[in-house]
Amino acid sequence: MRHPDFIVLTCSLLFCVLLHEAIAEEIAVFSPDGRISATVLTTPGLSLRVLDGSTMLFSVGEIGMSVWGRTPFGPMPDVVAVHRRSQDTVVYPAIREKAAQLRDRFNEAVVVFKGGYGMILRVYDEGVAYRLVTSLSGSITVERETYALSFPSGAGATYQPNPEFWSAYEYPYRTTLVSDISRDSIIVLPLLAALASGQRVLVTEAHIEEYPGLWLRHTGGGTLRSTFPGYPVELVKGTDNYTRGKVTAHASEIARTEGTRSYPWRVFAVARRDADLLMNSLVYLLAEPSRVSDVSWVKPGIVILDWWARRNLFGVDFHGDVNTATAKYLIDFAANYRLEYVLLDCGWSKEDDLLSVNSALDMDTVLSYAKEKNVQVLLWAVWSTLERQWDAAFAQFTRWGIAGVKVDYMNRDDQEMVRFYYRFAEETARRRMLAVFHGTYKPDGLRRTFPNVITREGLIEFEQNAVNMSDSPEYHALLPFIRMVAGPADYIPGTIRNAQQHEFRMIVDRPMGQGTRAHTMALCVVLESPMRMVPDAPSDYYREDECMQFMAGIPTTWDDLRVLHAKAGDYVGIARRNGDEWYVAAITDWEERTLEIDCGFLGEGAAYALTAVQDGVNANSRAIDYAMKSTTVRKNSRFQIRLAKGGGWVGRFSPVR
Repeated sequence: MRHPDFIVLTCSLLFCVLLHEAIAEEIAVFSPDGRISATVLTTPGLSLRVLDGSTMLFSVGEIGMSVWGRTPFGPMPDVVAVHRRSQDTVVYPAIREKAAQLRDRFNEAVVVFKGGYGMILRVYDEGVAYRLVTSLSGSITVERETYALSFPSGAGATYQPNPEFWSAYEYPYRTTLVSDISRDSIIVLPLLAALASGQRVLVTEAHIEEYPGLWLRHTGGGTLRSTFPGYPVELVKGTDNYTRGKVTAHASEIARTEGTRSYPWRVFAVARRDADLLMNSLVYLLAEPSRVSDVSWVKPGIVILDWWARRNLFGVDFHGDVNTATAKYLIDFAANYRLEYVLLDCGWSKEDDLLSVNSALDMDTVLSYAKEKNVQVLLWAVWSTLERQWDAAFAQFTRWGIAGVKVDYMNRDDQEMVRFYYRFAEETARRRMLAVFHGTYKPDGLRRTFPNVITREGLIEFEQNAVNMSDSPEYHALLPFIRMVAGPADYIPGTIRNAQQHEFRMIVDRPMGQGTRAHTMALCVVLESPMRMVPDAPSDYYREDECMQFMAGIPTTWDDLRVLHAKAGDYVGIARRNGDEWYVAAITDWEERTLEIDCGFLGEGAAYALTAVQDGVNANSRAIDYAMKSTTVRKNSRFQIRLAKGGGWVGRFSPVR
């Protein structure tokens, strides 16, 4: 947590060495392009007002913190000093989830208050972020951190309501006026606000460490106030692996921590059009730099998992189940399509004993076979089991040469669970293993600090099709504008069991996806995840070899991104570059659309071979209907694409040698 800005502020708090400016009731900071202004107000209490030009975007009142035994920070702020700086640098992500380089340009004010606390405010062209810091001796107990967020009248919001802090973070999004948000639930971030003036504000946080996650609660009048899970003092200790570790009693305080530290960034991404949200990288930029000295071993890629399709194989001479033959079949499939990984999910061991391997699975044989085929193996684990068997389990994983661990069912973001995330990320990095989180809270930039944190869930994903209708094309067209602004999403796209609305059925053991074949293939480009999991059984993909070959060739990391079309919840069209190849994808909701593809993103002079998967003529009645077309295009080419209901289009543009 010792960020350079924090060190500067700490010195100021201790010795008051920062440059003084005239003590004023208002401290304004502008974005580098001069369009966004963020003003710290000190009367009647600490607050923040943010404008885009002369247009009010939002305000945050009641900013402060209560620490046991001390006068609350914020209600009567007494400014000691203000220090300003600007930065314009380039960040080169270890894992190129969005782009090979990100511009980190902002103006900053460090405001020091009497009483041992301060505030760091950064203003980017793409948004605003602030964090509190304290410089207090010894350990402290944080009772609460306060925050009252308000938007102009008429603002709408898209958000995920939850009944309690224990959550898989998979509740459907709702869209209402901010003033109509129910007071009976709490809101998990990110939240996307739509202002009547046209701007969008995405609300989230970055760098949650030694602290609980921030939630919001509507308290009336359109004001959203901060709320946090209290420090856990009593947990479920039963035999159910899903609920084991659920908090049944919280302390009144939210954190027990060091007195000299920085706290999470409160992030407000600002977009003047929906397309701007897809380009926003504030969460990553505000995260702590990598704590892993060598990340050369962190390899993104595609993984086939065995659990979701329930190992429903056909055309084989063995019983598809958790057994050696099925595992070897998965490995053969991965090798055949040059996929990097196989995930042995739930069932490879007892859920409550990672040292007790399924008797039908000869792990030594499986791992030896995977090595021979140049395929790496990931394993799934319940977090509470892993925590209890930490040393023995990781020692076994290391002996086996496991490439990574998918940990599940945490369903919390109190301070103790956040500590588990860091402990898990650090331990897997130390052992050169990838980390995947399921049953997880939103991304907060941990993947920058530990680049082996390759992807995470924290969203409604494909598996929900087995039990409800929430994973729809409308939802797919919303994800890039809200959940993915925070970070990569382990959605597991690419099902070939496709259905239109009238065809769709909820089948637990043989799930189908909503939308057309071209739609689900386009999701491989639209959605970001450096580790992309494919859900169906290998037997199904072998039957649809043309589609599987195409999807297997879609990269999982990207050097550049261009947004071609964007309307949150309705449609998305984007172009991504990997090396000298471009991939373009477009999806729509349940409404048919025609979009234009302008090839201006291509290189000058070169001809590109375009291979595209598009909705078939009958895709409105049979979602599996698709067509694969090939042609040649150049930078000045333009053409129309037709998207069926719940449809899509995806194309690979390769330079002609």
